[in-house]
Amino acid sequence: MEKWQTKEQLTELLYELVKIPSVSGSQAEKEFPEFVIHKLSELDYFKENPAQLNKVPTEDGRFFISAFVRAQRPIEQTVILFSHFDVVDVQDYGKWKEFAFDPETLTNQFYDEKEKLPKEVLDDLNTGNWLFGRGIMDMKSGLALHLSLIEAACDGRFEGNVLLISIPDEEVNSVGMRAAVPYLLQLKKKYKLEYTAAVNSEPMFSLYPGDRNNYIYTGSIGKVMPGFMCYGKETHVGEPFSGLNGNLMSSFVTAEIELNTDLCDYDEGKAAPPPSNLIQKGLKESYSVQIPHRSVTLFNLFLLERSIEEVTDLLKEKASLAAAKIEVLYREQAERYASATGSAATKHKVRVLTFEELVSYARQNLGEERIQKIVDTLIAQRGEKDDREISIQIVDQLAILCKALAPMIVLFYTPPFYPAVQSHHRPLIQETVTKVQKLAQTNYQTELIEQHYFSGISDLSYIGMPAKRTSMKELTSNTPIWGHGYSIPFDAMEQLSVPVLNLGPIGRDAHQWTERLDADFAFGPLKELLTISVQELLTKKRRSE
Repeated sequence: MEKWQTKEQLTELLYELVKIPSVSGSQAEKEFPEFVIHKLSELDYFKENPAQLNKVPTEDGRFFISAFVRAQRPIEQTVILFSHFDVVDVQDYGKWKEFAFDPETLTNQFYDEKEKLPKEVLDDLNTGNWLFGRGIMDMKSGLALHLSLIEAACDGRFEGNVLLISIPDEEVNSVGMRAAVPYLLQLKKKYKLEYTAAVNSEPMFSLYPGDRNNYIYTGSIGKVMPGFMCYGKETHVGEPFSGLNGNLMSSFVTAEIELNTDLCDYDEGKAAPPPSNLIQKGLKESYSVQIPHRSVTLFNLFLLERSIEEVTDLLKEKASLAAAKIEVLYREQAERYASATGSAATKHKVRVLTFEELVSYARQNLGEERIQKIVDTLIAQRGEKDDREISIQIVDQLAILCKALAPMIVLFYTPPFYPAVQSHHRPLIQETVTKVQKLAQTNYQTELIEQHYFSGISDLSYIGMPAKRTSMKELTSNTPIWGHGYSIPFDAMEQLSVPVLNLGPIGRDAHQWTERLDADFAFGPLKELLTISVQELLTKKRRSE
């Protein structure tokens, strides 16, 4: 008896998945795999092949799900189905927070309080096709569809092997995916597999406000998180021109980088979104009348074709522009103040350097052993600090020891890092996309526009074909916690390098209280298109050999 093949069955499954509040880092996220494993273990195939259904540990006590279905006759070709089951928190739901993980109740609540909804949300609600709830489109609907595909594989409907991998922590540091990469290599060797393609079903993302186009993606955007430690000079607030305020410095850096389209990466004339600030704060720990002379600002920066070396050069250039503007402002205001008071004007020269250069200076002046001991101690005592916080602390403490370089702006990188990957030039992917586009248009009057990069960031970055092969030394040497609890299995990733495709549901407002899913499309047309995609990726590969 089929479990997850009709719209009604898939909707019921989706409700069950969403009701588990698997927020990244929560206990529910740790427990979620057990629920899915239990569901899959009810299928006859896994009753007969229990060793092919696994809950696999990550480095931090979480687990990812692996469900491997072999074709009825021996074959190497295997399609991997990727999804994530963690979600962001629900603080933004306000009065509806208690219903955020109950799609049926939340959707009914919105029907009862239509006057409180934005117009575009109300328009979707009135169609009767849309369901609301945290994670309903990002991305538990994708997981539900993949479970449906696994059931179909168990029934022998595909001419090849199908492997489901569903992971935690996609929304934060990708711990799950970084653990899955070496596991995939082990599985490949164990069963003598050939991974023909990796299929993700992240939801479609709007390219601009009001965008209602539908997309199919042949790659996934990259991301790096540059930080700037701004170290000025301490002074009493009564003598502000004797020092330099770190908060002032970071504000100039942020103004130089925030939404700066000079920093947009391009793919065949199409721009990635510009950088956005994610953290900006002073590092003064308690109140006093000493100015905050240390501050930090961190950004999200998308990658398409640029190398890390190119990105570093651009960021240093922007930091140098900010430094020059800081010097001009300081000099002009100091001269005005001196003119008004009859005092002597002061001026500062702001230095720009990378974390690697800061470490090199520290080693030369303080010794390798002392620097290593400082970093090891900070790592050992990190407690609940996340990867961004401990990175900031390491740069800050080293900057304090090297204050002779101040005023300075230190460029560094923090986790997570996602390489840009793309497969739009791969014949197998292009042929599959063309067929899916034609079927979507003919059978469902839906245009699926190909995008070379999924813009919502995905874990396909760790398995796909890199957009640009380049050395990662620039990244690793400027990431303070590289090798201290954070690393990326670049060697294993290079061995995998699987072509990627992202075909997912129509949704709106990811990470917002109005997150919603077009259930009619997801559990109707999309289900068929995903089934055809998997079959094409398995059989076209074999026919082309």
